[in-house]
Amino acid sequence: MLCGGAAHAHDAKPTSLLPQGWKYPFACCANFDCKEVPQSSIGERPEGYVIKGTGEVIAYADKRIKDSPDGEFHWCAHQAGLDAGKTICLFVPPKGM
Repeated sequence: MLCGGAAHAHDAKPTSLLPQGWKYPFACCANFDCKEVPQSSIGERPEGYVIKGTGEVIAYADKRIKDSPDGEFHWCAHQAGLDAGKTICLFVPPKGM
């Protein structure tokens, strides 16, 4: 059942590309661990994507890298506890967007 209105915690916010928003896969978000992040918070090195806030490097071939349905970066990470800041999934836009 689809509902109008504000996005839920496990939903990506609407964008011009996807005005209805989209749902993060449960395996990535567990209902609260994902958020859209600015492009400036994600870097690239020859070995992979860099999460600038944590310094974590995720290899380009890592299974945690997902295609972003809306062309924006979305970072899913443990927000508290022993794994705080550890990436669960990283949604990346296609090259050239």
